[in-house]
Amino acid sequence: MIKIAMVEDDLELADVLTQYLKQYNIEVTNYEEPFLALSSLKLNHFDLIILDLTLPGMDGLDVCKEIVKNFDIPIIISSARSDITDKVTALQLGADDYLPKPYDPRELEVRIKTILRRFNHKNIDENSSTKAIFKLDSDKKEITKNGKYIKLTAAEYEVLSLMIKREGFVISREDIFENSDLLNSDYENSGSLAVIINRIRQKIEDNTKEPQYLHTIRGMGYKFVQ
Repeated sequence: MIKIAMVEDDLELADVLTQYLKQYNIEVTNYEEPFLALSSLKLNHFDLIILDLTLPGMDGLDVCKEIVKNFDIPIIISSARSDITDKVTALQLGADDYLPKPYDPRELEVRIKTILRRFNHKNIDENSSTKAIFKLDSDKKEITKNGKYIKLTAAEYEVLSLMIKREGFVISREDIFENSDLLNSDYENSGSLAVIINRIRQKIEDNTKEPQYLHTIRGMGYKFVQ
């Protein structure tokens, strides 16, 4: 489950976005007051912030500055402000994206997943250590388990590398096809993804009947943990 903090004083919009994103396994907690949102960030874990700029009591740009200063979390600015200066300032302060209102909720969902893929990949690269069981070398297109090279087909590599980049997150079948250059609708329709998942398990699991790393989440997709 992706957990998002939204700072939005338009409660009707917040409710619409919350209900829409819920179907994509994205849980949204909205804060109408920016000071409450900043306090909550100290106590709760969120994967991403959706931040309005026109807020009661504190300008959104100042909120953005505080978040960047105190937390390592990606920010999408969601604002009706049309001034290019606001957009440039927000991005200079450290926001990851700027989405002008009004917009289609589908675009927001896609941008959330795009930013999280990039952000999580960055964290994997920066935080990887010798304790990690699986390591991904994107330049060499190689994956190792406990330092030993895993022989994978191109399709297997694409799926497993995505799993490692999104470690701990549930990845739907649709996400896998959207993020793959090799897998297309023919794979989806033929059920070949399940075959690929099974082949990966045979190569990385000690017991494929009781997977330790690559889990099937019924009705939702797959999750990789290590």
